[in-house]
Amino acid sequence: MKRDSRLSSVLHALLHLAEHQAPMTSEALAKCMATHPVVVRRTMGMLRAAGLVASARGHAGGWRITADLAAVTLRELHDVLGEPAVFAIGNRNETPGCLVEEAVNAALDDAFAQAEALLLERFARITLADLAADFARRHAERRAQDHERGDRDAL
Repeated sequence: MKRDSRLSSVLHALLHLAEHQAPMTSEALAKCMATHPVVVRRTMGMLRAAGLVASARGHAGGWRITADLAAVTLRELHDVLGEPAVFAIGNRNETPGCLVEEAVNAALDDAFAQAEALLLERFARITLADLAADFARRHAERRAQDHERGDRDAL
């Protein structure tokens, strides 16, 4: 079963925009995300409708983030995407009159609902600023490691 990776893609695009600090074209974002520019435009259009990004045409045009990174949560972005299903698994509904199927579905429904509520509550506590800070930390660590390797290679 195919997973819905739109939230991950949206986060990827927004963090590139935040890091770049200048408008980025759909083509440039598509290259960063290893996808097609049409996919980027479609996704960014949803974010523009939600007031999170803006776009400009022309030579210096492109997409730019307009939202405050500290104010935008993963939950908000999940909602902007139309609240896609959190889990790719679900109930079997082949025999609606079967009491075994009813019992199984009741147990699964309860577990799915609890797990989804927990995940969405966690999404509400994570902001784009949190992700940007984690990226900055990872980037600094990678640069330090690369620098260290370069020094050893010079010996």
